[in-house]
Amino acid sequence: MCRDGPTLPLHSEHVALGATLVDFAGWEMPVRYTGDIAEHTAVRTSAGLFDLSHMGEIAVRGADAVPFLEYALVGRMGAMGLGRAKYTMICAPDGGVIDDLVVYRRDWDHFVIVANASNKDVVLAELKERSAGFDVGIADESAGVALIAVQGPAAEAIVTEMTARDADNIASLPYYAATNVVLTGDVHAFVARTGYTGEDGFELFVSAEDAPEVWRLALAVGGERIRPCGLSARDTLRLEAGMPLYGQELTRATTPFDAGLGRVIAFGTEANSRGDFVGRAALEAARDREPSRVLVGLVGDGRRSPRTGYAVTDAGGSVIGEVTSGAPSPTLGRPIGMAYVDKGFGEQGTQVLIDVRGRGEPMTVTALPLYKRAQ
Repeated sequence: MCRDGPTLPLHSEHVALGATLVDFAGWEMPVRYTGDIAEHTAVRTSAGLFDLSHMGEIAVRGADAVPFLEYALVGRMGAMGLGRAKYTMICAPDGGVIDDLVVYRRDWDHFVIVANASNKDVVLAELKERSAGFDVGIADESAGVALIAVQGPAAEAIVTEMTARDADNIASLPYYAATNVVLTGDVHAFVARTGYTGEDGFELFVSAEDAPEVWRLALAVGGERIRPCGLSARDTLRLEAGMPLYGQELTRATTPFDAGLGRVIAFGTEANSRGDFVGRAALEAARDREPSRVLVGLVGDGRRSPRTGYAVTDAGGSVIGEVTSGAPSPTLGRPIGMAYVDKGFGEQGTQVLIDVRGRGEPMTVTALPLYKRAQ
């Protein structure tokens, strides 16, 4: 699978930088440039530069954009102000998660949905099916859009220095909000203060044609403060930050409540009612029943890390859960992970074992996130 040709807009930039490229959701993407730990640490201490152009961008326009999205998604979109972003999900009628999404309000009747790369076509098809009877147009704009992220403590300074006009908008931009700016080179960008690393940071939506110029601008302006980062560092950063990944913590077999994300669902109240939405009845039932398992963090003292699919057991060897994500933590210097475990083992401080090739590796159940940046 490819987007408007055999490669993404920044492919030649990654090759020139000597990146190791892998297939990811059908795209050839950089997994690393120099080293996973160095790239991870750059984001925690200064700044990292990511190519996220494999993500899907789906535009929803029309007079019924708000009522349509409030029917199609679990969140309340009508309350969003212009230029605001919202984390939400699209669920199946049985409450299972089809994808987790970030929705941006570009205008009163214009929204942009960012979907995971592997799910974009599924989300697009679901939205079109759910749009019957609504006055909306739904368009896959992924081919014309590149998404570049600058993440880390130095991100604000770097993006501000990249901006030729309306630079003041960057520093004053609240979390989960976006603004239009003009970058050096007369490049127009929609810049959002969002990210997936647990650090302050920005995501820049630019045209595919402008993407190489913006990528080089970020490296030139950032200098020693910024380092290009691949998918491997992105995964350990999001794991430390306790952010769920579709296909691991979130699947069609899980509801948002299973992942501890019931807060993203807006059922409405008597004073602020909300109409029906896809999955509502199943999600209300999920809300009202006692969950049999919970998503927890894991921290170990040994050298071996949990990996996706490893069994979690009690001291007697009985299986009480399964690891969804795991890796050595570059920031904490310890093995970490996330796992679904039986509710009775979800209390913080509970000692469990991870079955690592037949040997029990002791881990401690810990609250998420596993890392939280200083404010």
